[in-house]
Amino acid sequence: MEHPLSKFKFCPICGSTHFEINNFKSKKCGSCGFTYYANPSSATVAFIMNEKDELLVVRRKNEPAKGNLDLPGGFVDMEETGEEGVMREVMEETGLEATSVAYQFSIPNLYLYSGLTIHTLDMFYIVEVKDLSHVEAKDDAAEYLWIPLNEIRIEEFGLHSIRQGLSRFLKES
Repeated sequence: MEHPLSKFKFCPICGSTHFEINNFKSKKCGSCGFTYYANPSSATVAFIMNEKDELLVVRRKNEPAKGNLDLPGGFVDMEETGEEGVMREVMEETGLEATSVAYQFSIPNLYLYSGLTIHTLDMFYIVEVKDLSHVEAKDDAAEYLWIPLNEIRIEEFGLHSIRQGLSRFLKES
């Protein structure tokens, strides 16, 4: 397995390339002593259904997996709960106001972010929203689609953890 910090090449403090593996979770700059820790980040994913038993899906506007299908969601901000994070991300990406969220399960993931492989814990939620008629593609979403559950093709989703989570969701639905 590749070390999680192998792509971290330059010190953000002094610009040196003299980085050494400190331990599995950190790298240390040999020039100035700065230590970078690879702590897992939290991310959220939303399952939003309509009355026709269709799932709300978005197309990714940005890398990684630009142009592939995805589910609304994203990173949890500092001092934000997973529930608050998924509600905010749903609003930012779809314009929909979440009225309730119900945690389902989590999946550990590796996510390429700004050239670094970030360990994330992706938390999946069933999200109910106030008014589905106001959905629109915003922020990181290039477009939105409603796909009947029986027509979902998991291979069209670009991120590994989304494919895993969607597969589990479909089996349990």
